[in-house]
Amino acid sequence: MVRFLQWCDELGISVVTVYLISNHNLSKRSSDELSELFRICSNLARVLSENPRWRIRHVGAMGNLPVTVQDALHAAIAATQDHDGMVVNLAMAYGGRREISDAVKQIVAEHRAAGGTIDDLAEVLSEDAINSHLYTGGLPDPDLVLRTSGEQRISDFMLWQSANSEFYFAEALWPDFRRVDFLRALRSYASRNRRFGG
Repeated sequence: MVRFLQWCDELGISVVTVYLISNHNLSKRSSDELSELFRICSNLARVLSENPRWRIRHVGAMGNLPVTVQDALHAAIAATQDHDGMVVNLAMAYGGRREISDAVKQIVAEHRAAGGTIDDLAEVLSEDAINSHLYTGGLPDPDLVLRTSGEQRISDFMLWQSANSEFYFAEALWPDFRRVDFLRALRSYASRNRRFGG
């Protein structure tokens, strides 16, 4: 993972999101598998926070993660909050549907707290409002979504944000993903005529 992020940084990519643990993983994997995943993710957050430029963010439902993982994420976020380099989003306990649902719930709660009524709620529920309340609020939507392992599905990943993204499906398994595979994906992306929904 660190090597891949270094490739991104070298090429001037400003935001990278890596999908580490989905909501589906949390409900379907065995406790032994999850324990190992949590250990790996906590260690990854620590290692990434040692980069002097990268800014670490978490995208996902923090409360669904064990305290040890939450602590590792909070520490990485705090240690890098003033960094001005590449933003690295760590998607843990993440699901696109849950993200949209959480965004809408937050908008409704804020609207109610401000004394708003159900009658004027529709005025508040705009695309811009939802976008700003997503886990990735304030960040640009992804230009390219890269999926490894020969899978040709998005697995509940950034459903809202990827509306106009380009997709690239690589045959290589993630551990075997090489720089040449990455460059191939970028060449494919660069050759496309992006129509943004047209």
